Amino acid sequence: MSKELKKIIISSALLIIGLIAEFLIPTPLVFGIDLIPLAIFLIAYLVVGFEIILEVLEEIKELNVFDEDFLMCIASIGAFIIGEWAEGAAIMLLFCVGEYFEDLSKDKTRKAVQSLMDIRPLKANVIKDGEIIEVEPKDVKVGDLVLLKNGEKLAVDGIVVEGDGMLDTAALTGENVPRHVMVGSEVLSGSINVYTALTVRCVKEYQDSVVAKILELVESQTGRKAKAENFIRKFAKIYTPAVCVLALLIAVVPSIITKDLSTWVYRAISFLVVSCPCALVISVPLSYFLGIGGASKYGILIKGANYLELVNKIDYFVFDKTGTLTDGTFKVVEVFPAQSKEEILRLASICELKSNHPIAKSFLQANTLEIDRNYTVKEEVGMGIIAENKEQVLAFGNNKLMAKLGVEVPFDKDVLGTVCHLAKNGEYVGTVVIADTIKPEAKKTIDYLKSKNIKCAMLTGDYNRYAKAVAKSLGIEEYQAELLPIDKVNAIEKYSNNGKNKVAFVGDGINDAPVLTRADLGISMGGVGSQIAIECADSVLMYDNLDGIITLKKVAKKTSRIVKTNIFLAIAIKLAVLILCGLGIANMWLAVFADVGLTILAVLNATRCMRVK
Repeated sequence: MSKELKKIIISSALLIIGLIAEFLIPTPLVFGIDLIPLAIFLIAYLVVGFEIILEVLEEIKELNVFDEDFLMCIASIGAFIIGEWAEGAAIMLLFCVGEYFEDLSKDKTRKAVQSLMDIRPLKANVIKDGEIIEVEPKDVKVGDLVLLKNGEKLAVDGIVVEGDGMLDTAALTGENVPRHVMVGSEVLSGSINVYTALTVRCVKEYQDSVVAKILELVESQTGRKAKAENFIRKFAKIYTPAVCVLALLIAVVPSIITKDLSTWVYRAISFLVVSCPCALVISVPLSYFLGIGGASKYGILIKGANYLELVNKIDYFVFDKTGTLTDGTFKVVEVFPAQSKEEILRLASICELKSNHPIAKSFLQANTLEIDRNYTVKEEVGMGIIAENKEQVLAFGNNKLMAKLGVEVPFDKDVLGTVCHLAKNGEYVGTVVIADTIKPEAKKTIDYLKSKNIKCAMLTGDYNRYAKAVAKSLGIEEYQAELLPIDKVNAIEKYSNNGKNKVAFVGDGINDAPVLTRADLGISMGGVGSQIAIECADSVLMYDNLDGIITLKKVAKKTSRIVKTNIFLAIAIKLAVLILCGLGIANMWLAVFADVGLTILAVLNATRCMRVK
């Protein structure tokens, strides 16, 4: 439990005790004052208001006083002066409750930077004079040879000078399929070796590497996530000095004319008490808080009121592809058999049975027949797999593998996906096509956004051929492919057009962390999304369903409408009561009743944010 919440609970308990002591329990008077209730209310007030009073005093020293903190202090202290102790304590307590709601998720982005440290390589194996020396990444120099063992992260950007293997680049591109590298291939820091050892020559020092740039981007862009200034704060810059000047005029001018100082000072203090904008202070943040709660019922987490408000202002929705618009997992989508479909899948599963490659799982899931496990399996790096026993030799892989074995492949179809050919005893058997499938709700979501005159775009680290097909099927006209995280950030800058457009980015992977942080609104897929992406995002779709974006838009629209209604009612009624109070028509009881009644009305209206069709 946070310190602020403890203070709110303690102050609330003391306020209730004070009310009981004041109205239900007879207490001795001292100079006509019930000291026990006064003491209880004063303690309740100081529990939540002491730090605020100190802040206001500091602001007074700096001649920066006209904000809602100052108004709350003088209004609540004024209530104590005229004997409305419970009102004074309640004013400060309710103000602190509203502030607590606003600060619930204040430090989320700071955690994102800490979580992102997990992708930082911890060491590098430098080869010097025939020996392997373990050093920190920052100590690797350009030209050094680095040995990258199986399962290790590459510390620096470089070029492969020895070895032939596969690198997991999911942290950089978001794509689940490992990439084949050989002598001469460019490799990037943050990649994980998933096969045999490689020797890499460093071409950039660590501080200039891709991983370092990702971390730098997240850390630098976090500062751009400052909260949008709340309407109350803007309103207070005009409202607070105006109220203070009017109260002073009410106290001074009529008292000079009528020679009745006490009456007009009482009215001036009453005027300040009435001027306390409780309905605004509570209902505005509470509306957003309840809107956030309403969204959470549908599995949508929103990390702050300003982000919910921002949803209504988005001009561009930019999507990652893999894991966001698509499922992020490979499935067998087509089989072109020279024999039976079931037999081809059975033979393919024999070859892939012992493989940890993500693609292998798609064949095993598609197969329905029993698999013979008595095969010796050999992997041909970058080409495929050869499985053999005493009776037959199976080969399953790409065109390179078929060419190496001298197998003629009569397959010339233009298909979307990864093509794998199968041969048995040197003869072609068939072809299997696997692909990452588009989510069923993706098209509906894109169409909904376009119907609201919101532009849609797609950014991906995948190959252009696949990106083009996905974009075309979803009706997305703007897309960019084969991007690194830095490229995605640059693309967001382009869509932003120097801040003229508000841009939302929807992604799920580690590689999306910088762009999620840079976008005006970052939305992460929580079901399959990495922890880093979730922490960097401003909103999380926990059910991993793009329908959540439609719900998010509806929640934001309804919440905004309710907030505007509450603001209009609060200002209109408050000004009317202030005028009546200044004229002496409204007494303190009527003023308090109007203030509390308005607050209750605003709160009840705010609860409608919880219900969204």
